[in-house]
Amino acid sequence: MKLLRVLLVSFPCVAGLLVLAAEPKKATGPKAKAPNPVLAPITDVAGLPRVLLVGDSISMGYTLPVRARLAGRANVHRPPENCGDTQRGVTSLDKWLGSGKWDVIHFNFGLHDLKYLNSAGQLAAPDQGKQVHTLAEYEANLRAIVTRLQQTGAKLIFATTTPVPPGTVGRVADDAVKYNAVALRVMREMGVAINDLHAFVVPRITELQRPANVHFSDAGSARLAEVVDAAISRALAPARG
Repeated sequence: MKLLRVLLVSFPCVAGLLVLAAEPKKATGPKAKAPNPVLAPITDVAGLPRVLLVGDSISMGYTLPVRARLAGRANVHRPPENCGDTQRGVTSLDKWLGSGKWDVIHFNFGLHDLKYLNSAGQLAAPDQGKQVHTLAEYEANLRAIVTRLQQTGAKLIFATTTPVPPGTVGRVADDAVKYNAVALRVMREMGVAINDLHAFVVPRITELQRPANVHFSDAGSARLAEVVDAAISRALAPARG
């Protein structure tokens, strides 16, 4: 013991080494994934109208550029998640709408309704899986969604479902046409404005959309943002007398 005390006094570095050796090593694991800025909440600028974007990953792709385009003119929000299929919309709308007032709600459902999943919940070929929602189920859910959205008093805009390119896994090209036909009938009957993103993309599909993939390039999402901005700007424009 006496010898140890002498060493600690005479050689401070020895003490440091002993302390380091005694400290347990901190566990190292995978780094936490950075939060997606698209899903981050925003703080409203007072006095500006409030806009809500509801939709799947396609809408997530154009959220930030739409927000940038409408900066200074509107507060652009979205739910902090991929909104998925219409059944999720029916059950989640109250949460997504919150308690605030909305001036414009731009929404879409479709790509997650028409996809095929196997028993493990994975994308699958039609002969190896089941479509999430039939056309009849899709229609019923859309009507329930529109009925709830109309209760907000906001101006509503439905965006048609963008194309399903040939070769896309888990989806049939172009089932979006069938689902859009149903959606367009529902929206017209219920008095909802339409933003026809499908029609915009079709003649530009190789320019905007990834091959055999429902998703868009960054440039493609930016082009969609232009169309969404235009639709929302029309809805925000004061009515002419």
